[in-house]
Amino acid sequence: MLRNHQGYNQMFKKNKLSFGLTIPLENHHKQVPTMDFQIERAQLAEEHNFQALWLQDVLLEDPTFEDPSTGQIFDSFLYAVYLASHTSAIKIGTAATVLPLRHPLRTAKEVASIDRLFPERFLLGVSSGDRRKDFEGLGIPIMERREWFRDAFEMLQISLYEEYPNYQSKFGKMDKSNLVPKPSKQIPILMTGYCQQTLDWVAEHGDGWMFYPQRPEQQRETIHQYREKVSTYHGNEFRPFIMPLPLDLMEDPHYPIEKIPAGYRTGRLGLIKILEKYRIVGVNHIMFGLSQSTREIENVIDEIGNEVIPYFQ
Repeated sequence: MLRNHQGYNQMFKKNKLSFGLTIPLENHHKQVPTMDFQIERAQLAEEHNFQALWLQDVLLEDPTFEDPSTGQIFDSFLYAVYLASHTSAIKIGTAATVLPLRHPLRTAKEVASIDRLFPERFLLGVSSGDRRKDFEGLGIPIMERREWFRDAFEMLQISLYEEYPNYQSKFGKMDKSNLVPKPSKQIPILMTGYCQQTLDWVAEHGDGWMFYPQRPEQQRETIHQYREKVSTYHGNEFRPFIMPLPLDLMEDPHYPIEKIPAGYRTGRLGLIKILEKYRIVGVNHIMFGLSQSTREIENVIDEIGNEVIPYFQ
């Protein structure tokens, strides 16, 4: 049970707000990131009590996509191992693994292996995907991703947690065979957006929900709807709400709050004000994206770690 998962419970608490960072830790804007100094910055984030580092699942560069950057360049699972092996406690998550584009048995073996190598540090965010070029490259019909996602999710769960299951789907069959290794504990699975499903399905099957940035008053209603659905399927059991937030943290702590695409440009005091609003409406974890930062990344991590995170602890 996830109540016994140390990493999940350290990171997500009711009425509390924790913080993570999206990889790459680099102000690359819309350019392809260089991926320099990632380990040093990840270690700095860990020292400053950031709870998690988050990885994207992007296969192909697509200059026509609204976000032309290619995630962290390297494969998300391989880079998760790389980051985890150079840190000691910070959690590593995917935001999010595109299930229709990965064979569920391969996904199961990879995530179970990461979990066994780095116990209770890995969190699996999953999505149905939206990058058409990735679907075209792998020959998977993007308009059928709803069904592909559900089939992949089901086989993933069965192979991870059942012993010698008798199961068959479009992905293949398991008959007198068993996945090795099995995870040491249940791996937290966080839904991203609606995954082409209904909110009921997301609330029933996810251990948490990642949803896109909205202003606090809009996010309040989204979270309320989600929590109502969670209570239908899980009673009073807590399920966290997670949100990405692009940030350009200015050196002047009094710099006023300005909107940037999906996020904010502001000073430290404005940031604390914004974050407290999100905490009040029910956000439990925010992953800062620093790609649009106009300052040195190390300075931003230092300031958030020294001046912002302690406010919310």
